[in-house]
Amino acid sequence: MAGTVVRKVFSTFLHTKSSTQPIYAISSQTGLRFKSKYKAAVIHELKQPLVIEEQKQKKLQKDEVRIKVKCCSVNASDIMICQGLYEVTPKLPFIPGYEVSGEILELDSKSEGGLKVGDRVIGLNKEHFSGFAEECILPSSDVWQLPSAIDFNTAAALADSYSTALIGLVRRGKLKQNDKVLITAAAGGLGLAAVDIAANVYRAKVIAVCDTEDKAALLRDRGAWAALTYSPKDIIKKCAEVTNGQGVKIVFESVGKDVFNSILKCVAPEGVVIVAGTASRLVPAINTSELLPSSFSLIGVSLRNYRRSNHDVYRQIIQDAIDMADQKLINPVVAKEFSLEKVNEAMQYVLDKKSTGKVIIKMKQDD
Repeated sequence: MAGTVVRKVFSTFLHTKSSTQPIYAISSQTGLRFKSKYKAAVIHELKQPLVIEEQKQKKLQKDEVRIKVKCCSVNASDIMICQGLYEVTPKLPFIPGYEVSGEILELDSKSEGGLKVGDRVIGLNKEHFSGFAEECILPSSDVWQLPSAIDFNTAAALADSYSTALIGLVRRGKLKQNDKVLITAAAGGLGLAAVDIAANVYRAKVIAVCDTEDKAALLRDRGAWAALTYSPKDIIKKCAEVTNGQGVKIVFESVGKDVFNSILKCVAPEGVVIVAGTASRLVPAINTSELLPSSFSLIGVSLRNYRRSNHDVYRQIIQDAIDMADQKLINPVVAKEFSLEKVNEAMQYVLDKKSTGKVIIKMKQDD
């Protein structure tokens, strides 16, 4: 029921408020002019469309960085938070978006990481969001320098999904070459990242699960050993077939619902099920007795939790993802780009499950 309501909301026509003449400020660090007002997509009431409005710049606080946003990805959590379905309850008015790429406009003198004005960067603003805007402020500890070989579009599709996949598959799942891996929701941003890492970096044998035959074909092109569409019986049958009844060592699961109960029957003895999300928003009940027959492990992973509980790992795992992209070991997929003015259409596109990969909001380039 909730999903139906969500899908209807963002199809509402977006009204854009008229903008005023830009006002400029001078950077105390460089003497360069930059706009002291900027456009952002704002939600004033949960379950209502976002509206483009002009925002006044806020003064930087300790350790903060101001970024001129070039691109911001549209993630499921952005949509859920606007619907009041996420673990974070926003204080309204609220600007969604947390996975950004851009350039540093200004930074506090105590900012960490050797950052400087003009640097190309990736940012994950999971504390304050505000990425659906021409600029945003975030802690310097949530900013990474962007190598010149990685464009802004790719950068906005990189950090969140690939670092989560690395934590789940490699840090917790101990992925090795030739391991058999089952990945659900494999055609989404997180799923494609998991397929990319498992199949193309670690040379594992990936069984990818998605919702259409077209997406299954794409996944095979992206390196999946086998790809199939959702059907609880088919998943169990196909896994038994391609593993000779032995099961898979790792399941990377981010759907929930009936799919979760099916994948439990696909795990090899002493295997591991990595729970990285519940795209269906239907969290299944788990009987602990189901863990016993194959003696497998059930592990949850959350990048947000690592940020709070193990910041060094959080910093390093995202740097690892950036390094992999810089070395062309991985290839993040951008499914479609939208302008800031089309932000509601972008969110609807994600809700309609049309995307294979990340959906990006791309800001207009000014003079």
